[in-house]
Amino acid sequence: MAETSQDAIKLLTQDHREVEALFEKFEKASGDGAKEKLARQICTELKIHAMIEEEIFYPALRGKIEDDDLDEAVVEHDGAKVLINDIEAGEPDDKYYDAKVKVLQEEIEHHVREEEKMHGSIFSQARKTDVDLDMLGERMAARKAELKQRAETEGLPPAEPAALTEA
Repeated sequence: MAETSQDAIKLLTQDHREVEALFEKFEKASGDGAKEKLARQICTELKIHAMIEEEIFYPALRGKIEDDDLDEAVVEHDGAKVLINDIEAGEPDDKYYDAKVKVLQEEIEHHVREEEKMHGSIFSQARKTDVDLDMLGERMAARKAELKQRAETEGLPPAEPAALTEA
């Protein structure tokens, strides 16, 4: 599988582009069936992406880049997870369905900017560490493949916030 030859940052960046394309398709989609299918695909891709970042990528960088940046990224994931779970529990004809997908898109765009594009981004900090990004990419690609298989067979459980506590 070509995916395993990517370093961790290339894998995550590719995920970002794929989800951005799905959000664009959602914006142009008409009909509840098409919208629901795309929204569920977006949610699944984001759940898998967050899991590989939180299980493998962020822990490998902890103590090697700004911990505050990693903490913020985890909290941003949690905000997205709340929306993901709400979207997955809903239906396209629910009153705020499209608005929730739009806000999720905006949250993800902000998160991607902080990971990829801003000066001192998580990715640019990661490139300056001694972390083996190729090895990390292989581990992440293997976990991603495992999670995709699980999503297709039994489905993924609801996204679990890591930093937010239930009220």
